[in-house]
Amino acid sequence: MRVQIDDVRAAVSRLEGRVRRTPVFQGDGGVWFKLEHTQHAGSFKTRGMVNQILAAGDLPAAGIVAASGGNAGLAAAYAARELGVRAEVFVPANAPAVKVAKLGKLGAHVVQIGNEYAEAYEAAVAHATSTGAHFCHAYDDPAMVAGNGTLGLELLDQIPGGFDTVMVAVGGGGLIAGIIAALGSSHRIVAVEPTSASALHAALAAGSPVDVPVSGVAADSLGARRAGQIAFDMASGIPSVLVDDQAIVDARRRLWDDYRQAVEHGTAAAYAALTSGAYVPAPGERVVVLLCGANTNPSDLA
Repeated sequence: MRVQIDDVRAAVSRLEGRVRRTPVFQGDGGVWFKLEHTQHAGSFKTRGMVNQILAAGDLPAAGIVAASGGNAGLAAAYAARELGVRAEVFVPANAPAVKVAKLGKLGAHVVQIGNEYAEAYEAAVAHATSTGAHFCHAYDDPAMVAGNGTLGLELLDQIPGGFDTVMVAVGGGGLIAGIIAALGSSHRIVAVEPTSASALHAALAAGSPVDVPVSGVAADSLGARRAGQIAFDMASGIPSVLVDDQAIVDARRRLWDDYRQAVEHGTAAAYAALTSGAYVPAPGERVVVLLCGANTNPSDLA
């Protein structure tokens, strides 16, 4: 299954006035950062979730249900509040307290179950089946992917002189699939995953999505056990690199120390590919790092 540029353009129209056009800035060494962590509800997923709900048309009285490590649930809760529908969000029992608290503030009913995203997902699907609520997938849905891709189109007129490469942190693959749909073959798109949660990397190596073990500092946002089919279908041939937990922790710290950007560990993975040397740009290569989520407890950055 593939999402096309026309799907992304349709999402741009659907989302007009509902999501933020997030800023960019140039860091040291000429690297650009897209500050998508300043999006409503703290992550890019708000784009995809709002688009997914609007594209669904009339919703049942039971509203929507979503499963999430945190960010997709926050996006679903925010979108439901703004669109005036009920939201129920299933998250793992070990989801970060900062995300769970914010879900409640956004008005969602929160159910904590299981120890990882896959278990929360199974419970959410069962709940949707029993109640008739509309299930909103966190990443493997065409409208979700198309909505996420709108940030790629924003980049095209935000970087003076253009850019060559986009570094994208990957969990289930909904963001990278959207960026591929938006930018196509005109730009290099690099998938970055933790060594301990590498669903897309494993899928590309195996030739199809496969289950992988999930652990590590970024598991709350990049903890999909299996890459989405859409991401797998669209990501064939793209560079895929892995970074370890220490590289992610160090990159998150550098983003704070150097730029005062407080992001979650999963977001820092994209930058970690550069700071750790897992990806080395060619001379003159113009690189953009997507900073895609800020739902973190910043107390350890003080």
